[in-house]
Amino acid sequence: MKYLMFLAAQLSLLCGPLFAGVPEHPVQAKQPQMLQLIAADAQLEILADGFSWAEGPVVEPVTGDVLFSDVPTNKVYRWSDTSGLSVHLAPSGYTGLYPNDNPQQGANGLIFNQKKQLVLAQHGDRRLALLAGIDNGQPQYQTLVNHYQDKLFNSPNDLVQHSSGAYYFTDPPYGLSGGDNASQKQLSANAVYRLAPDGKVSQLASNLNRPNGLAFSPDEKWLYVANSDSNAAQWWRYPVAPDGSLGPAELFYDATGYTKTSRGLPDGLKVLPSGHILATGPGGVWVFTAEGEHLGTIETGVAAANVALAPDNRYLYITATNYLLRIALQAR
Repeated sequence: MKYLMFLAAQLSLLCGPLFAGVPEHPVQAKQPQMLQLIAADAQLEILADGFSWAEGPVVEPVTGDVLFSDVPTNKVYRWSDTSGLSVHLAPSGYTGLYPNDNPQQGANGLIFNQKKQLVLAQHGDRRLALLAGIDNGQPQYQTLVNHYQDKLFNSPNDLVQHSSGAYYFTDPPYGLSGGDNASQKQLSANAVYRLAPDGKVSQLASNLNRPNGLAFSPDEKWLYVANSDSNAAQWWRYPVAPDGSLGPAELFYDATGYTKTSRGLPDGLKVLPSGHILATGPGGVWVFTAEGEHLGTIETGVAAANVALAPDNRYLYITATNYLLRIALQAR
């Protein structure tokens, strides 16, 4: 509990007041191309609020409902256009597997895999897990992977699935009391990993100290990875080799200078079929071309954590501190 209070205090210093309002005019275009993706007068809708740290939104394929994590409270919520907000999973990411030196945080990143099964990056249980079912209100989880070279992961944070079926995920130390100095930290690197369809785990990249959100380019030739460090607030990209490994890291964009004046850090991101990148960062959601040109920002007023696209790309859902937000895009 003391650690959670400390974390909340640090987030408050970094991100500003936790319950600040959203801007009336959120779309700030730097380049005309920005307005081909989102209208200048587009407004942020507050779909739900009152969360501790909302994260990892994903749209359920069958229903169109939005699932998202509230990491400190160990819950996943469901938001429906027809029935509103409800608790979907509790616990979501900490079931008591590793109680020592553990702030007992829930899931962070969420995806639906190729079989339309929910897969969670679980901070507290230090694993990628599949939701196997819900029995009398209690979620049942199946471990997909929880260790590399016989050492437990730190706290898997975000994940994507490649068309090959392999999962790529990041493993910063946010789910450990003390972070890099935690007594329970077994892996020295905060790295990017690949879980192959045959179960083999590979460490792909260890050059980032706080690897966080990640997404593939539409042709899967590039993997974009955010680094959530106020002293190195950056997005990187890695060429994806035919065998699934990653080539040398390339700096995609450095936003470190913006962290002194804007709330938030590089975190979650998604890529449109056009190749444009929608990435949470200082001030809100940054919009980039595939070549790394910053077209503009959707300002959120509070620190934005992650984003999800509607299946038809008409809406962008944003988890931003205590809010679940939605804004209309210019679907193409």
